[in-house]
Amino acid sequence: MRVLVVEDEKKVAAFVAQGLREQSYAVDIAPDGEMALDLAAIVDYDLIILDVMLPGIDGVAVCQRLRDRKSPVPVLMLTARDAVEDRVIGLDSGADDYLTKPFSFVELLARVRALIRRSPSPPVAKLVVEDLQLDPITRRVSRAGKPIHLSAREFALLEYLMRHAYQVIPRTVLMAHVWEFDFEGGTNVLEVYVNYLRNKVDRSFGKRLLHTVRGVGYRLGDEDAL
Repeated sequence: MRVLVVEDEKKVAAFVAQGLREQSYAVDIAPDGEMALDLAAIVDYDLIILDVMLPGIDGVAVCQRLRDRKSPVPVLMLTARDAVEDRVIGLDSGADDYLTKPFSFVELLARVRALIRRSPSPPVAKLVVEDLQLDPITRRVSRAGKPIHLSAREFALLEYLMRHAYQVIPRTVLMAHVWEFDFEGGTNVLEVYVNYLRNKVDRSFGKRLLHTVRGVGYRLGDEDAL
């Protein structure tokens, strides 16, 4: 899952982004409305967290422009103003939900999950590929009934592969959905994390599920069914 946080207050943006990354979301940050619109035009986000008070183009105008583009991405608005008329203006601009600052991260995360559940392609309760299971809500992973402990990045990578099981996923697509826009890791970072996953979900079991498609990317599933 990939989220865009549009917030000009650096501490707030860093706080929200860090919390979401710890929950396995890939997070990009835009400090103003213009950059937010540019990123939203080239990246397929699952959710946008949008502050109302921004330099230049404000959050209300950003949301209106997104809707003018027919973008269906869920938008959660943040604002320091809690007057009813402010909330109405935000919702009328096309926002899906509204949260007033200061807020608890627990509440923000609950609203994020609710918006993603209501999106056109909501996440299913549990992902199952052969004897491998992943629960996006409880964040539990198991294979053949044996619990598997993953880091946040490993979890995000496995979740994306399981949501597209039996499909060949190009490296560029995996990088785009699991890592941030400005990620500057080494060129082999994806291979490193795929190897981490193989060590945890494949090598202790009799059947391999994670396969490399040479020169293209990766696919997850029973090799006989691919």
